[in-house]
Amino acid sequence: MNEHEAQEWLQPRIQEARKAAETLARLDSTRKNEALAAIAKGLRENVTRILTENRLDVERAEKEGKPAALVDRLRLDEARVEAMACTMEEIAELPDPVGELYDVKRRPNGLLVSRMRIPLGVIGIIFESRPNVVCDTAALCLKSGNCVMLRGGSDAEHSNKVLGDVLRAALHDAGLPEAAVTVIDTTDRAVVLEMLRARGGIDLMIPRGGESLIRFVDEHARVPVVLHFKGVCHLFVDREANLDMAQELTFNAKVQRPGVCNALETLLVDRPIAEEFLPKMAEKLFEAGVELHGCDTTCHLVPKALPATEADWPAEYLDLKLAVKVVDTMDEALEHIRQYSSLHTESIVTENYSRARRFLREVDSSCVLVNASTRFNDGGQLGLGAEMGISTTKVHAFGPMGLRELTTSKFVVMGDGQIRE
Repeated sequence: MNEHEAQEWLQPRIQEARKAAETLARLDSTRKNEALAAIAKGLRENVTRILTENRLDVERAEKEGKPAALVDRLRLDEARVEAMACTMEEIAELPDPVGELYDVKRRPNGLLVSRMRIPLGVIGIIFESRPNVVCDTAALCLKSGNCVMLRGGSDAEHSNKVLGDVLRAALHDAGLPEAAVTVIDTTDRAVVLEMLRARGGIDLMIPRGGESLIRFVDEHARVPVVLHFKGVCHLFVDREANLDMAQELTFNAKVQRPGVCNALETLLVDRPIAEEFLPKMAEKLFEAGVELHGCDTTCHLVPKALPATEADWPAEYLDLKLAVKVVDTMDEALEHIRQYSSLHTESIVTENYSRARRFLREVDSSCVLVNASTRFNDGGQLGLGAEMGISTTKVHAFGPMGLRELTTSKFVVMGDGQIRE
């Protein structure tokens, strides 16, 4: 498509979404929860159909030699479809943020001033690989009173389409406008550019994918965008750490699911415990197929480690690779994080309360943990039910975006005849 054709193709769909958004903004919690229950039911009833379509995408990815981490993000099975259905039910159980009044204050002149949460309107999602994004984002948008327009990558074309069909059928059965969820069924790049330019049509764009996609969106968008460039997550094993705990946390953060943004990418080890901790830790990681890229001290203690280069410290591997650096002090660890962090997730392992508090205070990332795996920076794990993505910018939202982050607020003022003097 050329620019004009893409605009003509997209505009009617945006108009339908905006009309549907007016309906959703007025819905009470009961109607929205009934729709979420209908979606969960539709997912379970259509699991065979969903997996059949997903298999086409997975087989193509494997035939094209795509990385194992990408194929993992793409693949659905019965457990993952059931998890998507459970997410619908979990979000239905969450408090509805729309209409919530907060910051209520009585002014000296008697005016009662408060703020009310309201939906954003129409939210655009551009994403890669993960078909579960269709369901998670649709559920969050529906519960927060927003419409969503989703454009996935060509690698998940069949999966995204069948999930979109299931969701729209469920919305129809629930008596809601099908345009509340629109899966863009063309992979033409001109349509993506039109979404990014749709000022007044799309209220917020949220890209979910690799760094190149995020930077493309950031460069071309004329609508507000929530950004998350990459997840360079650090874990610092402090000199006063429980080393058995540190070993378990490191292994979980790196190995459990290496292809996701909250997986560990850099391990920082305090020098006083490096000789005792690193060789044992490295052996366990090697057994799991992890490739270590280490500083000089790491390579001395772990001869099988590869020498790290400057490119390793800001790297988001999304693979069974881990950068390892031995630091002399907490100051050095904090400075390394300040220099190379992507503001996503950082963790410290320590038994020292004061050092833990300092780490929490000085590390400026969206989620900072003490004695816990970086894998917990996730909407479901933090009680949000699911997430639209993890924002590493600080305007509007910072960290996982759940229901509240999908609303804005307006001022509500109650008076009894006051006039301004």
